[in-house]
Amino acid sequence: MAPAKKGKAKSKEDASPQPAAAKTNFPACLRLVPPSSVAITIHAKPGSKVATITDFNDEALGVQIDAPPKDGEANAALLEYISSVIGVKKRQVSIGSGSKSRDKVVLVEEVTLQGVFDALNKACKCS
Repeated sequence: MAPAKKGKAKSKEDASPQPAAAKTNFPACLRLVPPSSVAITIHAKPGSKVATITDFNDEALGVQIDAPPKDGEANAALLEYISSVIGVKKRQVSIGSGSKSRDKVVLVEEVTLQGVFDALNKACKCS
């Protein structure tokens, strides 16, 4: 059998990643959910003394929560904190998945990806 032609594969690979790279300059933990919502991958750290953002990278947004992880207290505190940081009403923020896990996906409705990125970046206490 003859080896696959490399010339065609390279030209297709080179053409597709460039437009994608130009479009996305946001961390992978932020995703647009059409038409006007944003999903945020969060690694929650409950039981902290103060609520704050600790990490902001491609994997997840690290958030310390000032509530214990029982009876949904940490989830409620997380939603309230995220809504205050982004500047939206509490009803616009909900847990999409991971309600019993430290790794969660939080959905924020009626916002832009740029607006969420700017608000989280401003609130981040990271180095």
